[in-house]
Amino acid sequence: MAAGKGSHTHRAFLLCNYALLGAASSCIFLTLSLRLLPSPCGLLLLFLHALTAVFSAAGCSGSFTAPATPAQWHNAHTAGAALTAIFQGAVALLAFTRTSDFLAELQSYVRDDDAAVILKMVGGLGTAIFVLEWAALALAFSLRLDDDDGAGDYDNKNWAAASYHV
Repeated sequence: MAAGKGSHTHRAFLLCNYALLGAASSCIFLTLSLRLLPSPCGLLLLFLHALTAVFSAAGCSGSFTAPATPAQWHNAHTAGAALTAIFQGAVALLAFTRTSDFLAELQSYVRDDDAAVILKMVGGLGTAIFVLEWAALALAFSLRLDDDDGAGDYDNKNWAAASYHV
């Protein structure tokens, strides 16, 4: 591995995680503006955005991508991040394709026209989160793979012994 490649990959990984953190916190505030707190579905939506923010903050701190991190923690973070990405994508899809039904389920107290605009903004951010989350996961895998392979010898890597099980 060249020294510049790892540095650029790490910077891209941090940029993805900071963008994820910003998008997830924006989703939290937009969702709160819908006044959903009595709704169980609204609370789950807030929890999803909060969980996304937690995973991206953990990615920013490097606590799950450092070489000294046990494989089980890295695997748990990877699985959790992949699940939140999938759920964010599903929420975005619902926000764009079934806006009125989704708002009825959320039991918002905001006018329907305003709530639809807010929900579509959440859907747009959810789409961005979906893409950024998968990019961050690919970059984290690349960083972890580069750290495990100190000599840069990709041909003789023992792939069966690698601890990348999800």
